This record gives sequence, structure tokens and C-alpha cells, in this order.
Amino acid sequence: MNLCNIHEVKPLLERHGFHFSKAKGQNFLIQDWVPREIARQAGVTAECGVLEIGPGIGPLTSELCRNAGKVVAVEVDLNLKPILAETLAEFDNLEIIFSDILKQDIPALVREKFGDLKPMACANLPYYITSPILAALLESRCFSSVTVMVQKEVAQRICSKAGTADYSAFTVFCQYYAKPQLLFDVPPSCFLPQPKVTSAVMKLEMREEPICEILDEALFFRVVKSSFAVRRKTLLNGLSMGFSQLGKAALAEVIEEAGLPANVRGETLDIPAFANLSNVLYRRLHHD
Repeated sequence: MNLCNIHEVKPLLERHGFHFSKAKGQNFLIQDWVPREIARQAGVTAECGVLEIGPGIGPLTSELCRNAGKVVAVEVDLNLKPILAETLAEFDNLEIIFSDILKQDIPALVREKFGDLKPMACANLPYYITSPILAALLESRCFSSVTVMVQKEVAQRICSKAGTADYSAFTVFCQYYAKPQLLFDVPPSCFLPQPKVTSAVMKLEMREEPICEILDEALFFRVVKSSFAVRRKTLLNGLSMGFSQLGKAALAEVIEEAGLPANVRGETLDIPAFANLSNVLYRRLHHD
């Protein structure tokens, strides 16, 4: 069965009484070049173990199975169980887990399922839950790379540079863990039902070494979050909200000690600048 042929997919879904769930953000691929390109550009080979999130009816899953040593697909929708049993029956290197990926211990899952295989993650992520799933995959620090299809504007935000309109706290978060690269766009016509927006596939190569020295990772992310809390306001204003216990005068000294202009805006800082700022703040907090 061609899992991207709409004339084969529609009867399959009707036969199983399947209805698309808006709540789960379900949009199934109906152009076979998309899963083929995702698997190819992700670099999936027989030496790889691939964790897939949200297989749907299995078009990307089948492509991954043809290339990978092993595929573990995690699907939250139990209504897809009989469909996947039919569409992916031919693959003996596949295991499907019906569960919420956000309730899984991802590092333990990877250790248990993939052994000596090179672990990767691949997913066509539902728009409504893109950030939490991507955050969980990156924070697990157990993949060589994470290749995902997301809303195009989200991909652009993740790949953006400091000081641009798309640059955000989530940009810093993702680029702290990985080096993102936009691969290709996927128009709405590639899906059933058609979404209202264009999608994009991006690959995040996990960093093997920290991007720079950070004395306290949790404090670093707290500084980043505070700095973006009030966009187009000064860094001092943002830090004053996140670290009110220090007071504006002390925070102004921290900014100066970090070598930054007094009126600098948080969204202009790159990761090394945020790291330096958080390290200065760390020393101030622990010295006092």
C-alpha cells in the first residue's frame, strides 16, 4: 500500500472508521517525496536507531524502517492501533509504543531499545505541542540529531540570529543544545487534511561540547527568559522582573561588569553574551 496515495489512504481510514482529531493536530502526509527526503536528509542508515513521534498511519515510519537498524514509534492515539498493525506489518525492525512521549523517560527508552545503534529522533510534530516535545528531545541529550517537521515560522524562529525579529528565548534554548539547519519547506497541499500554514523540515545536530562555559545552567535559562520577558525594553527592565531581589542598581552593575551597554536590549544578545551575563550574575549571587 502507498501510504501517501490519497486514493488508497481514504478507503483505509474509512474501513477502520477513523476520524481526524483536531485536538491532536492530525495531518497525514499524502506526498511520498516528503518522508523520503526527511529520512535521506536526516542521514538515517542501518547503524541508526530512530525514535519517531506521532507516526500517524506510517508514511515516514515505513521510510525510516527501510533505512534504519531499528525504529521505535511513539503514538498517543489508540484509534490508530489497528491501522498501523495493517500498514506497517511488513517491518520486523519496528516497535510501536502507544503512549504520550511527554510521559516517557526518553533517555531510558533510548538506552533500552537501541543498544549500540546511533540514536536519532525524527518526527512530524503536531503544531500545538511542538515546543514541549522538541524541548524534551533536546533536554534528553541522548540523540546525535533531531529532525522534525514543524510550522515554518517556528523553524525560522529556531534558526534565527540574535537581534532579528524572529529571535526568542526558545531560539536560545534550541541553539544552546543543538545547531539547527532548515532543510526544506512542505506546502499545505502535501497533507490530508490541508493545514492553513506552510511547514518546514529542520535538522538539529546536537552539540557534543557546550557552546561556552556556563557556571549554572538553570540560572542561564532564567536570565534568558527574563531578558525576553519584555521585548523592546532594556535588558535591565527584563532582569529587574526576573531578579527583583537584587534591585535595579545592583543589576545595572552586573550588566556593566558583563561589558554590555547600559541600555542594551535582551534580544540583541547571542548565547556567549547570555552565558557571560549569567556567570557574572552567578558570582554576584553567590558572593553576596
